[in-house]
Amino acid sequence: MFLQYAPVFLFFPLTLSNKCSIIKIEQKFGDDGMERVILHSDLNSFYASVECLKDSSLREKPVAVGGDVETRHGIILTRNQLAKPFGVRVGQTIWEAKQCCPDLVVVPPHFSEYRRFSRLVRDIYEEYTDQVEPFGIDEAWLDVTGSRALFGSGREIADTIRKRVRCELGLTVSVGVSFNKVFAKLASDLKKPDATTEIPRQKFREIVFPLPVTDLLFVGWSTARKFRDYGIYTIGDLAKTDGKLLQKWMGKPGLILHAYANGWDYSPVARVDSPEIIKSIGNSTTCPRDLQNDADARLVITMMAEEVSRRLREQGLQGKTVVLFLRDNTLKSWERQAPMKRYTNVCSEIAKEAYALFRQVYRWPLPLRGLGVRVTDLIPAGSAEQCFLFGEDRHRRQSSLDKAVDSVRRKFGEDSVRRALMLTDPQLSHMDPNIQSSLQNFRESAANL
Repeated sequence: MFLQYAPVFLFFPLTLSNKCSIIKIEQKFGDDGMERVILHSDLNSFYASVECLKDSSLREKPVAVGGDVETRHGIILTRNQLAKPFGVRVGQTIWEAKQCCPDLVVVPPHFSEYRRFSRLVRDIYEEYTDQVEPFGIDEAWLDVTGSRALFGSGREIADTIRKRVRCELGLTVSVGVSFNKVFAKLASDLKKPDATTEIPRQKFREIVFPLPVTDLLFVGWSTARKFRDYGIYTIGDLAKTDGKLLQKWMGKPGLILHAYANGWDYSPVARVDSPEIIKSIGNSTTCPRDLQNDADARLVITMMAEEVSRRLREQGLQGKTVVLFLRDNTLKSWERQAPMKRYTNVCSEIAKEAYALFRQVYRWPLPLRGLGVRVTDLIPAGSAEQCFLFGEDRHRRQSSLDKAVDSVRRKFGEDSVRRALMLTDPQLSHMDPNIQSSLQNFRESAANL
């Protein structure tokens, strides 16, 4: 039975003082007093490499993994080594990549296979240390400080891991070796594919300082543009800039990046059995068509908020800050955030706050191609009960309704209950054509009564 209802409706591990000169350095050395040895392992062209393993006919061809062209999810997710010389880049639209390389073979992603291979690679990592911290599906940090007596130096362990991954799984990895996580990540990016690169403490300045500041972890294009405005082009420029000036220009993030550039990253590598700390929950989409007006945006925001609120309830969490992600039809993207009136995991409240933020920050200079909603500042649900003079009964009713809908969907499927707003544009709400047909039949039957 088809039902519908319409309700009324980057973590930085460093700890720095305000004066930027005092930095916690408890993790500079391992438990035995030895300087840490950190590896960063990065699977090369991971998605494309798995696809070439599945289909041997692809191995000698330029290959990219991309989304569905028909539903406008046509972005290159990764490409193999043979596609790189043609200028095929991650984040390109498929039609742009085809212009660069007419013979490019684009295959759809198979995420279950990627997760399986990721797990197999991690099993290899865990034979050398119990401190393995994933950084996405294809990257991980390993602290091998205490493993050297058994397996050799950091470089030797890295070489052994590379050989095993290549021989046992048919994949290649690039491994960086250094004395902290930031420089280990930087080292793994310096030489690809299938290479080990080391940045020792004694030589890190001559290796790292000449590199562009964009090579540093967490420095994106927007941050790099700000740095350029202040004459900072290389990691060395950033390291030598006065911390007080960076704090004045960019606030605490400027201090943290200054510390990273100077090699002052002492954040630990998480252990395998460490509970995962969820810092935010979000959902985003590339829309089947460009969003042209507020009504389009409100529908997609509500759809994203519904998924975010469901996941918050599944995790037993609620959040206080809503973050809005926007991408226009030139593929420029940015985020804005705002505090909500209360901690919540109620869909209508998250959607309302996200849409209000959207109305404040966007005036339709261009159509939108992508949109996302994320909730941060998370706490366990019920741990910060608040008393409001107005709206408390409504909040409780909406919360109960959301939980009831969760129960119905678990029993009868995701499409058994749909918000009435989603019926206004089946294309944007990704409505199943079978459900759309059933709804039309229902309307026609009702009209004949």
